[in-house]
Amino acid sequence: MEQRIKILLVEDDPNFGSIMKSYLELNDFDVILRADGKQGLAAFKSEPFDICILDVMMPEMDGFTLAKEIKKTNSDTPFIFLTAKSLKEDMLEGFKTGADDYITKPFDSEVLLFKLHAILKRNHQRTENDTDANEFHVGKLIFNFTLRTLTHDQVTQQLSPKEASLLKMLCVAKDGILLRKDALEKIWGSDNYFNGRSMDVFIARLRKCLKADPSIEIANIHGNGFRIIFG
Repeated sequence: MEQRIKILLVEDDPNFGSIMKSYLELNDFDVILRADGKQGLAAFKSEPFDICILDVMMPEMDGFTLAKEIKKTNSDTPFIFLTAKSLKEDMLEGFKTGADDYITKPFDSEVLLFKLHAILKRNHQRTENDTDANEFHVGKLIFNFTLRTLTHDQVTQQLSPKEASLLKMLCVAKDGILLRKDALEKIWGSDNYFNGRSMDVFIARLRKCLKADPSIEIANIHGNGFRIIFG
């Protein structure tokens, strides 16, 4: 029998948490529900989970703090934030902690399922590919680092050496976020203002190259770096 995907769901609203747990279990997930951040952290430390769904506003320990503690324990575990707030500042804070997605209540349950499966698939692909990998699936595009090509529907684009190096670092970035400092030091040789502006130009070029798949976005994580988001 195939082992089910195990989810840690941390939600302080007992009614919403119970309904969500039941819905996910009906869709073949194994779900552990906890009512606050401290209970959630204790559960995470007691057994392995494939993915976490964390409410932001909770007693004892908020979702952002919980996510940071989870990352200290296992930085490879993906997680999604749930919140009733849609403030840009909160979303940026969520992504800075390494969140794989951010969902505002109320939401379509089918969309949540789609996002869960997409994140789990992406995380699995990332685990299989290490930094020596040469070929990556970027949405519907195939990126060959050695040949510096992006292919979609048999149409191939040629990338420059810096574009290829930057895209590869985005693909293998730990926790999904490519830090500006890391990219500048590895590709440009130093982290300074002028190299930073040059990197922004290359990010803009990559965005144009990836337009063949509209579901792909290279998002700015303010003050931190960049991450590829698959819609």
